[in-house]
Amino acid sequence: MSFSDSDSSSSSYGADYKNFKQITRELPQRLLGFLPYPVTASTPIANSGLLQEMLRSAKAGDSRSTWKVLIMDKLTVKMMSYACKMADITQEGVSLVEDIYKRRQPLPSMEAIYFIQPTKENIIMFLSDMSGKSPLYKKAYVFFSSSVSRDLVTHIKRDGTVLPRIGALREMNLEYFAIDSQAFLTDHERALEELFGDEEDSRRGDAALSVIATRIATVFASLREFPYVRYRAAKSLDVTTMTTSRDLITTKLAARVWDRISQHKQKIEQFPQTETCDLLILDRSVDQIAPIIHEWTYDAICHDLLNMEGNKYVHEVSSKSGAPPEKKEVLLEEHDPVWVELRHAHIADASVRLHDKMTNFVSKNKAAQIQHGSRDGGELSTRDLQRMVQSLPQYSEQIEKLSLHVEIAGKVNQIIKDSGLRDLGQLEQDLVFGDAGTKDVIKYLTTKELQCPMQDASRENKLRLLMILAAIYPEKFEGEKGFNLMKLAKLSQDDMNAVNNMRLLGGAAETKKSSAASFSLKFDIKKKRAARKDRAGQEETGWQLSRFYPMVEELVEKLSKGELSKDEYPCLNDPSATFHGTSPAAIMNSSPAPHSMRSRRTPTWARPRHSDDGYSSESVLRHASSDFKKMGRRIFVFIVGGATRSELRACHKLTSKLQREVVLGSTSLDDPPNFITKLKLLTAHELSLDDLEI
Repeated sequence: MSFSDSDSSSSSYGADYKNFKQITRELPQRLLGFLPYPVTASTPIANSGLLQEMLRSAKAGDSRSTWKVLIMDKLTVKMMSYACKMADITQEGVSLVEDIYKRRQPLPSMEAIYFIQPTKENIIMFLSDMSGKSPLYKKAYVFFSSSVSRDLVTHIKRDGTVLPRIGALREMNLEYFAIDSQAFLTDHERALEELFGDEEDSRRGDAALSVIATRIATVFASLREFPYVRYRAAKSLDVTTMTTSRDLITTKLAARVWDRISQHKQKIEQFPQTETCDLLILDRSVDQIAPIIHEWTYDAICHDLLNMEGNKYVHEVSSKSGAPPEKKEVLLEEHDPVWVELRHAHIADASVRLHDKMTNFVSKNKAAQIQHGSRDGGELSTRDLQRMVQSLPQYSEQIEKLSLHVEIAGKVNQIIKDSGLRDLGQLEQDLVFGDAGTKDVIKYLTTKELQCPMQDASRENKLRLLMILAAIYPEKFEGEKGFNLMKLAKLSQDDMNAVNNMRLLGGAAETKKSSAASFSLKFDIKKKRAARKDRAGQEETGWQLSRFYPMVEELVEKLSKGELSKDEYPCLNDPSATFHGTSPAAIMNSSPAPHSMRSRRTPTWARPRHSDDGYSSESVLRHASSDFKKMGRRIFVFIVGGATRSELRACHKLTSKLQREVVLGSTSLDDPPNFITKLKLLTAHELSLDDLEI
């Protein structure tokens, strides 16, 4: 079946194609907009509608209420905050947002919209609100974030006083957080600890996998996509090796995701009956290096070095009246066109482009030229340009974002210089590509001694270096060897726990196996080991330290070409036998044809947008929107145990290169410091995330 044959509007890649984030952004409005109908004891749960239908529900039909109350639980509040802003909710007629677990004032003249998880506790709270002679609200429109059990529905219908007061009872199948135009989370910050911990708790792990599977399935229910489900198979083990629950994480999750999607296929109207996309399920063991290596793109390095809280950046703004500077919070997100343009650029490239933007602005502005002419005529520094622009109040609004990013890039570059990160970054990448080994690390630790006034940062950098070394040479940390390296790097036992716990991600056994396989008749056992190979056809950026790529990039490209091993990455619903050897990927790629992987064509994400004034960066968004109209079928990649910003960047890059929208999903999005903290927790059962800091 061609993609356009799908019943799903979201699966139609023609003129009406909408990318992942566009669809998700529409969900809050859809939650409020369907024709309400009376609920009786025999009324089934409907599976349609979404956020717009929910928010507009009380406007339609026989509803006379102008304003409504929106009631949510902790999880759905968070989901809603990712999908829309409070102003969007207010625009749909919601005057009050309430927590279902807090005491609320009775508003018997108003109608209420419940957007809640289908849990027993939530149902009890809902019935408490709406039953009896004096309900809190006139009428209730109830929307569940995922599938609700028959037992809970029966529990609701038993109460005769509640049924006439229910205007709608629906499953929205919306239980994920869209954090990016091509990324979502299931909000499981403790997944690494619960699934990879040293003391296996099968009950807790199975419970976590069940919730993760349910939330992944709601992505496909919302988008009306029916995937081929592929997963990373457990490592082939010999008879002397005991299989652990960690080895079966992706196998179990794939089976549960497939089960839930199969249920959606039967229950949801217009759900595709044949496969429309690919889903590849991985876990963090597939790439231990990506979460800890220094990534040099603007987005990643800002989150790594600036101690940001999520996407929030705090900076000082000068007061025009001469008062002390004030602190201001800004969000580095997709509403900022400069951020969208530069986030995947190398930090050096981003800095150059920001300087060029500032220079062009001044050259086109007469007042700035006059002020420049009053100086010595020399070339202005970026700091001079920033001050000059700030002195022109009539341009302050249009230049505000550009000035902000000049400040951020300057701060990042200063930290790089003070911390000696360039030399460290070079050694990290040389280790990964086999151009350096243990001796080079020892030499670095003994002779370089990171000349850095920020001792904490220096300690973290040495820890990350040893973690990369441990991922490639795990045998170097056995017994006394590990203790000596710890002593040389002047790290604490707490730090070394993070290094030692990398074995729990399952990479050590594989690395040892590859080490033994490389043993030759020449007994060349001292040969340096590579965790990555330079890739043929990879675009050259011209910037230092841009060699590293996450393993996800390689796997997705192989999947798109139909070259991903079916032994290592089996498919639960692989129809290859009925297609006489033609792979699902080959069928799905038949139209449109993807670009050659060995093409030197620069992908859209890497092309510089010639923006002179800080505003024309919006062309990036316009290009992205038009490019999506030409896309082939989607590829979804889900990583259990946390994803990285380098993997998110790779998905954006591959979307343009393969002409297929690549959507990244994970249990969390981790920057190196919090990933290391989570690694320490794998054996620190008495502690919590708040007790450990990098």
